[in-house]
Amino acid sequence: MTAKGIFSNLPTLETERLILRKIAIDDAEDLFAYTSDEAVAKYVTWNAHQTIQDTKDFIQFVLSRYASNSPAPWAIVYKETDKVIGTIDFVSWQEHHKVAEVGYALSKAYWSKGIMSEALEAVMKFGFEHLDLVRIQAFCMVENKGSARVMEKAGMLYEGTRRKILYIKGEHRDLMGYAITK
Repeated sequence: MTAKGIFSNLPTLETERLILRKIAIDDAEDLFAYTSDEAVAKYVTWNAHQTIQDTKDFIQFVLSRYASNSPAPWAIVYKETDKVIGTIDFVSWQEHHKVAEVGYALSKAYWSKGIMSEALEAVMKFGFEHLDLVRIQAFCMVENKGSARVMEKAGMLYEGTRRKILYIKGEHRDLMGYAITK
């Protein structure tokens, strides 16, 4: 399967509590509800959205990624409320090496409920079964204990800390690396 076949037609994935689907224009209010939260933005590369227009610009960026057959996120929809509560995606994919990196963000109201681990497990299963990946990796800032727990709970193993690997929000950050192989 090629990137063109996957990312331009990103399939919908379903778990017990979640639907992972393409992001749509109509998701702006749901996305803004958590992307504007400083607590959510604390450990990611992007700044908290200040206006709904920031969120609409993000959605336009995502739609352009779908159109250009590039890796782009799934919206994480909580079935019980039918609300978008987060995103998850392969932030990079090395097709030749059969390796991908996954990234995610989740509304603070849904932290510590096993939701992101559930979404991550679904995306990893998809990657191994449909993208023929042999390795899926992810990184989090050392201070982000919740994200480290998500990766561990989903079966990823800690591989080490990369010191001062990321310059973000005015400082160099250490990242812990996790991975799982097929």
